[in-house]
Amino acid sequence: LDNYDVCRATADWLLSNTKMRPTVGIVCGSGLGGLAEMLKDPQFFKYSDIPNFPHSTVPGHAGRLVFGTLKGKSCVCMQGRFHLYEGYPIQKITLPMRVFKLMGVETMILTNAAGGLNQDYKVGDVMIIKDHINMPGFAGINPLGGPNDERFGVRFPCMSDAYNRELRQLAFKVASDLGYSDFLKEGVYCVLGGPSFETIAECRMLHKLGADAVGMSTVHEVLVAHHAGMRCFALSLISNRAVMDYDSQERANHEEVLETGRLRAEQLVQLVSALVARLEQNNNS
Repeated sequence: LDNYDVCRATADWLLSNTKMRPTVGIVCGSGLGGLAEMLKDPQFFKYSDIPNFPHSTVPGHAGRLVFGTLKGKSCVCMQGRFHLYEGYPIQKITLPMRVFKLMGVETMILTNAAGGLNQDYKVGDVMIIKDHINMPGFAGINPLGGPNDERFGVRFPCMSDAYNRELRQLAFKVASDLGYSDFLKEGVYCVLGGPSFETIAECRMLHKLGADAVGMSTVHEVLVAHHAGMRCFALSLISNRAVMDYDSQERANHEEVLETGRLRAEQLVQLVSALVARLEQNNNS
């Protein structure tokens, strides 16, 4: 079976097992699964029960799909995502995006936990992603590699508008209304393969290249979602500060990432649900 048939089969299986017809897709990053708890009348599917779906292997990722309504809008939420470092082929990591597209999703909201490279960022800041640097992509590891299926999108998609400007502007308005402006930033996210955290030399290099935050996810999903004509909005929770000097005693660790998630999670949930409440229909598909 080609990729389209696999995605179609999975979408059809989900559509026949739920009455929900989601227009918004949400991906919850490390420690941010609480977003899914906000959904009304939730219906859960374990990844392991969904045909063709990969399984999540990371602590802090629940590994299930949740359907429900958020502020009156029909949503599907990934509690836990897939990463290159888990050993998946990159097409498998991004398969849920195409499944969502075939289910009728128009807008993707993605969250992650990331290391802050920008020296003005503090732990607990939330960065709206305005652009990305795709390190695996430089090496030819891109989910759009291989034959292109025109049923999803064009061979050479333009990426200069991958992070939807209207959604970014709306998020700033929403944050201002909620009183969150002081910890909301906007910047460039750099994705690496992981699973090891960046070395000090790598952090310095990425910072010089113009990256404000660094992580191991999100970009692959955005490439595929944007290719398929979905609007994308992505947030990074700055969960640790990248170590930039050799005398520092700081060490990056996953526990710190999850702890920051817990502290800021409640506000992130409020921000995303207020954003969803104010979404218009997607006109660019």
